[in-house]
Amino acid sequence: MANLSKIEWTTATWNPVTGCTRVSTGCENCYAAAMARRLKAMGLEKYRNGFDVTTHECVLDVPLGWRKPRLVFVNSMSDLFHEEVPLRFIRRVFAVMERADRHIFQVLTKRSGRLIELRDELYWPPNVWAGVTVESADYAYRLDHLRQVQAATRFVSFEPLLSEVGGIDLDRIDWVIAGGESGPRARPMRADWVRHLRDACQGSEIPFFFKQWGGFNKKANGRELDGRTWDEMPYLGWKVSLSSR
Repeated sequence: MANLSKIEWTTATWNPVTGCTRVSTGCENCYAAAMARRLKAMGLEKYRNGFDVTTHECVLDVPLGWRKPRLVFVNSMSDLFHEEVPLRFIRRVFAVMERADRHIFQVLTKRSGRLIELRDELYWPPNVWAGVTVESADYAYRLDHLRQVQAATRFVSFEPLLSEVGGIDLDRIDWVIAGGESGPRARPMRADWVRHLRDACQGSEIPFFFKQWGGFNKKANGRELDGRTWDEMPYLGWKVSLSSR
């Protein structure tokens, strides 16, 4: 129902929603769509609908049973703010996150329009981080939407980073993740694009996390930038760390 995660910037995933639809260029080689097809073929009940948007009430309370504090990526196989996810269900997800306050929940979306549409309908507890994906300068407006959300911690994932983002505005952003696309059809990422983001973060004293170079063999390509790894995070408190896997 939920798994410890190999994603470098979190420790666990929780998927009360599965399935999605493509909304921008970063979705072209979606890993979740391919994985959902495999899981359906394997006969997993949760993926009986393949990659169609599906809510799963049966897993809503799962984080309440985790005793050890975790960093939790919410809906790694979907988007909580997808237009097909009812507001009443989103509210139930938020209620669980508020109750499970020993964990930190990372909510990442490409649908920043609905994120601000619902900003007055949802309370963002301090342990729930709000994030958007910005794969290129064409989607920098998502940062403007994110700044309108009353979350204690706001973050942006530049993954897959598909182009130079230029003079990106990181005002009121608390964390930046960057990474290249992976898989057999991975689109290339230039080192200068990543350095630009890192330097912007350093200039603004924003934690910077470099996830991967990506490519067909992402393990071989590694995740070092200029001779070191970049694993900076916002303050997590004494209860939670990336070692909680």
